[in-house]
Amino acid sequence: MADLGFDGKVAIITGAGGGLGRSHALDLARRGALVVVNDLGGASDGTGHSETAAQKVVDEIKAAGGEAVASYDSVATPEGGAAIVETAVDAFGRVDIIVNNAGILRDTSFKNMTPEQVNPVLDVHLRGAFYVTQPAWQRMRDQGYGRIVNTSSAAGIFGNFGQTNYGAAKMGLVGLTRVLAVEGAKNNIKANAIAPVAKTRMTEELFGAAMDQLTPELVTPVVTYLAHEDCSVSGEVYSVGGGRVARVFVGVTPGHYAPELSAEDVRDNLDKIRAEDGYAVPGDLNEEMMLAFKAFSSSSS
Repeated sequence: MADLGFDGKVAIITGAGGGLGRSHALDLARRGALVVVNDLGGASDGTGHSETAAQKVVDEIKAAGGEAVASYDSVATPEGGAAIVETAVDAFGRVDIIVNNAGILRDTSFKNMTPEQVNPVLDVHLRGAFYVTQPAWQRMRDQGYGRIVNTSSAAGIFGNFGQTNYGAAKMGLVGLTRVLAVEGAKNNIKANAIAPVAKTRMTEELFGAAMDQLTPELVTPVVTYLAHEDCSVSGEVYSVGGGRVARVFVGVTPGHYAPELSAEDVRDNLDKIRAEDGYAVPGDLNEEMMLAFKAFSSSSS
């Protein structure tokens, strides 16, 4: 089968000055995409600003024969998100792909967490995805095409000590992804998310030599596929790291139904409520409601 190409497609990649974002930008550009390399150029906690990181990646892309422009705007404000999209439109005339990858860390235990540690993390990860995607949304609807890849994390999906701010933002991105998939379906806009495990400047100090096999380059292939017109899925989340790819999903157990449910019913049937065999994976809220109605109907018949 033919390689996946992106000739003429315009991609915005946030946080693309290093790590995962840089890897995504280089691969999409190598495959023919016109890339907006966005990076504020700050430290891993979001402080500081520099144009060096984004411009260096642009220079790499151009040296390899690709096309790219740099954006130094912050994703953390509506104005910054709009400016990032405008950079793409001014340079290339359209937006086809958004990879929301920008992120910062301000870790501490929940009991010690302050608003100064919560708000910037939510602003960059969760609100940042809103602020960049929404200005491009109507353009994608009008052209009948769009691909959105959000960067979630196991810290949000499964939990991780010291990351209530980060985890809340990352699980919020799963909800955003699901709703964008539902709303974008009729206009050929597909939205998916990854939960990557990769060696970046934010993780290399945590895991040492064990991180050597978890390179950004082994996460990028999944992003490249999800960003391509051949992508056949939407609203899904994929765990990615070290060459392994696995789907992560939210399922619903068959559960327990009682027409006059009481707290004692819950206590006495907790094992049944929690039993995982026979689970279903609803595609949206309506499908989940249908599971509930099915339980009502089967119990009353």
